[in-house]
Order: sequence, then structure tokens, then C-alpha cells
Amino acid sequence: MSAQRTYAIGDIHGHLDRLREVHDLVEQDRAREGGADVVVHVGDLTDRGPDSAGVISHLIDGQADGQPWVVLKGNHDRMFEWAVRATPRRDSFLNPKYEWLHPRVGGLTTVQSYGVTGDGLSDSETLQQAHHAVPAGHKAFLAGLQTMYRTDDVVFVHAGIRPGVAIGDQIEDDLIWIREPYLSDTTDYGPLIIHGHTPVDAPTHFGNRVDIDSGVAYGGPLSVVAVEGRDVWNLTAQGRVAVLPTTGQ
Repeated sequence: MSAQRTYAIGDIHGHLDRLREVHDLVEQDRAREGGADVVVHVGDLTDRGPDSAGVISHLIDGQADGQPWVVLKGNHDRMFEWAVRATPRRDSFLNPKYEWLHPRVGGLTTVQSYGVTGDGLSDSETLQQAHHAVPAGHKAFLAGLQTMYRTDDVVFVHAGIRPGVAIGDQIEDDLIWIREPYLSDTTDYGPLIIHGHTPVDAPTHFGNRVDIDSGVAYGGPLSVVAVEGRDVWNLTAQGRVAVLPTTGQ
């Protein structure tokens, strides 16, 4: 599946207001540039921010209305979906020092967005309440998220890919969780890889990959880029800003 232009939105982490703002930037760019396009959300829709429930509802509604939106699975989205099953499942890739509800991970803010406060409850009791509070449609949406989107020139994933493994042979654990050895690898993968997961100050081009997680979970902006072939632009209120390969990588 390919398009004349692809937009990509970084990690959202429950910030519905910021998501609406970057969708507006996409609409403004479409008006200027014309043509067909697809909008890829690279995952981590949930956790840490105030309105994960609103983000998921917004994406479900937009797709139902025919918006050309692709939504990829991030590690936080998998942790959430697994945690609120009838029998909760813990993601083994999560740091063993923490549980999903821990403030460092951000799951508590997610269940709070569904009306589960967790006050006076154990973690297991909170998850049981969340299991009943999270709509079945939201759980199904999260469970059904794809882990990769490809165009002729670009591969979009949440975290990255495993160096030395063919693109078609990548597995979900790596696509949503990997950092090293991917972040240090300078291999030309063929297609450009666009990903989130590892916060940077602004969309950053490393030659073989572009990181678009600008840290909205930690007070940074939510970034959206336009991609045409292998050319990438950061969308701002003032228009496009080219994202060029950094030197010295």
C-alpha cells in the first residue's frame, strides 16, 4: 500500500488536545500541497497523559468516518491491552522493578481516564475494575493494531527494527520495544525507518532512520512529519521545516 504522501505522528501518550492540534496541521498541509495521503500514528497512544480513553475514541471515530488513518501498536498500548484482560498479563519486556500502574510507566493515568481512580485499591483490584470499565471496542482496537506500515521508500514502526533481520521477518517484540542495538546501528536498511519510542528534542534524521518521538509524555511537543519519497519535513504552525540527516552520526 503506497500513497503520494504519508504523514507520521509520534508517540501521543494520552494527549488528545495535542493530537487534535497535529491533525489540524495535517489538514493545513493538505490544503497547501493537495494530493492523496495516509496518516500513520506510530503508537504509544496511551499512558502518562490525561486522556488515553479520549485518544482511542478519537482514532476509532476518525477511522469509522473514513479518515485515512493508520494506527500502529506501541509497547504502552500492548501493556494496557494485556493488563485489562479478564486475567491480566504482564509484559515481560517491562522493567521488572515496575508494574504497568506505576507512575513511571503511566498506566494509572490511563485507567483514570476511564473513571477508575484506584483510590484505596490494590493493583489487582484496580485492574479488575479497569477490565470492566474499558469498553470492549477499545480493547479490540488495541488488540488489532498493526505493528508496521510500508510504502515504497519508508517503513513505519513504533520502536525500530532488529538489525540483521529482514524487514519481513521482524517480530512484534522488537518492533514495539527495541532500543539497542538498533539505535547505534548505521546500516542502510534499504527503506528509511520512521519510528518513535525513544524521546528526542525534535524529529531527528540519523541517515537510516528518523525518530519522531519528541517527548510529549515529558512536557515536549507532539510531532508530525510529512514524508514524500525519502524526504521528511516537520510540520509547524508556520509550515514545513526540512528534517535533514544529522552529521557525525
